Parts: sequence; structure tokens; C-alpha cells
Amino acid sequence: MLLADPPSLVGWAISPAPVGYRTAESAMAERARAIAEGQDSELVWLLEHPPLYTAGTSAKATDLIAPNRFPVFNTGRGGQFTYHGPGQRIAYAMLDLRRRKPDVRAFVFELEGWLIDTLGELGVSAERRQGRVGLWVARDGHEDKIAAIGIRVSRWVSFHGISLNVDPDLSHYDGIVPCGITEHGVTSLSALGIDADMRDVDRALRRHFENHFGPTFESHALAAAAEAR
Repeated sequence: MLLADPPSLVGWAISPAPVGYRTAESAMAERARAIAEGQDSELVWLLEHPPLYTAGTSAKATDLIAPNRFPVFNTGRGGQFTYHGPGQRIAYAMLDLRRRKPDVRAFVFELEGWLIDTLGELGVSAERRQGRVGLWVARDGHEDKIAAIGIRVSRWVSFHGISLNVDPDLSHYDGIVPCGITEHGVTSLSALGIDADMRDVDRALRRHFENHFGPTFESHALAAAAEAR
């Protein structure tokens, strides 16, 4: 567990309706600023987005195959192109690395561990791969990505986070080269035959987040504010 100081509670919020990307991005940035200034608590925000593509700071224009299929958003997170949409659980993690460990690589490793344990509870053996951020499932002689990680850190507070494919339309990935990787595919819990809905996933995510990052409490303020915009 990446905790340098005694643990404090981390807010845990879930938005029941899809949240627009710019709305979420703005809300995250505001919360990260407040955390950095000691004005608000850390937060994990679970949500879904309407169908869209995002371009990270390493994105290549040639990896956007269908630029008119869905809205495309340039973003300050690390990584390349990825897809977000219904059936995918997004978890935006706004955590203060100063009171944990000011090491971005160690933080990403811990995020991967969180996902590995969550997926393991749900019946999926997911693995890290050297040189490839995210979580991978080996099947039928090839590997598919089931979860992506893309973070940004400002004043040692993280935002953006992880995305886990529960039951999205996987054909929506056809409009991009996901994360710039052509030799591997994408998968989901549903495609792997796992009978788990979003509530099952959320419970597992929370349980294993607490194992890796510390205790949580119910928090609705940010989610409610984003839905009101």
C-alpha cells in the first residue's frame, strides 16, 4: 500500500448517468486543485462516458482511423488514443501522492495491482506486460487488453485514471489504434463469458482499492455537481 502518512478516508462517488468528457475533465481538475491546496479530500469517481475517443500526450494522428465516428478529445493524460463509452467503467482517481509516495511509476504499478486483484475476484487472470501500460488477458494464442490506465499528475495530485471493459461495444474500438498497439486486440468481461454487471464490478473495485490505497467513504458532491452542469 502506497501510504507514507496515516491513512485518511478517500471519497468514493458513482455517477448513475453518462457524464460528458469535458464536464468530467473540468470537475477533476477543480478537485485536484482543491486537494493540492488542502481544501478537499481525495476522491475516486466512477462513471461512464457517452461514446468518444481521447488522445493522450503521446497520440499519433495516424492512429485515428475514423475521425468522424465519435467526438475526439485531446487530453493532458499520458498515453495514446483510447475509447470510452457505455458499458465501460471509468474510475478517475484524484489522490495526493505527497502523502503516499511521490513516485509516478510506483503509483501506476499500484493501479495495475488494484485492477489485477479486482479482475481476479471476478474470475479473470489479468497480467502486466513490460512496455505496455494496462492489463492484458492471454487467450487462444494471443493477448487482449481489458483495462487501460492513463493518468496526469499536477502538484503531486493525480487525476484521470483507469478504464475497465465490462460490456462495451467492442466494435467501437475499430475507429482507432488503441494505445498505438496493432498486434493485440481488446476484450471485456462479457466477451470472456463473465456474468458480472456494473454493480458487481464497482463492489470489487472498491474492496480492492481499499486494500491498495486505504479506506473510503461515500461521497456524492462532485458527481452531483457534474450531473447538474
